[in-house]
Amino acid sequence: MEEKDVQSKEQFKEEVGEDAEQEIITDNEADESQEQETNNDELTKLQEEKDDLQNHLLRVQAEYDNFRKRTKKEKEADLKYKSQSVVTELLPVLDNFERALQVEVEDKAAKGIVEGLEMVYRQLKTVLESEGVTEIETDGQTFDPNMHQAVMQVEEDGYESNQIVETMQKGYQLKDRVIRPAMVKVNQ
Repeated sequence: MEEKDVQSKEQFKEEVGEDAEQEIITDNEADESQEQETNNDELTKLQEEKDDLQNHLLRVQAEYDNFRKRTKKEKEADLKYKSQSVVTELLPVLDNFERALQVEVEDKAAKGIVEGLEMVYRQLKTVLESEGVTEIETDGQTFDPNMHQAVMQVEEDGYESNQIVETMQKGYQLKDRVIRPAMVKVNQ
């Protein structure tokens, strides 16, 4: 078959001439060059599409990771503060126990009742402490608007400016979150 091709080329050269053969070769090269440019354009376009899809995939993966981390943090916070609503409801009960225990009694029967109240009060306080509830410190402290609620300002000697003079109502926090700020009198 190669002999036929060689013979065909030689016959063609004789018939058409050298110039025509050169034109055909040039046209073939131009066609090949144009086809190669088209292929390069398609390859470039496909490469850009692949890069866009890869970038999109990376963004979706990052968004999913962020969602997963955020959900995990929210669950941890929910578990950490799960007892907040119950504790909030029990704080007035704790206050009432404290008020009841401040009453002075002389009767022997009444003293037995007060002792029983003290036992229940201590038990309630122990349960709250086991859940992470702590009393907010106020005595001699500097006023902190994040922890204290100023209900009065007074001018008293012996206290520095912005120092708590008296606690009107105890404040409590659950772990590191303030449930109820302490109501206090503050020196000017």
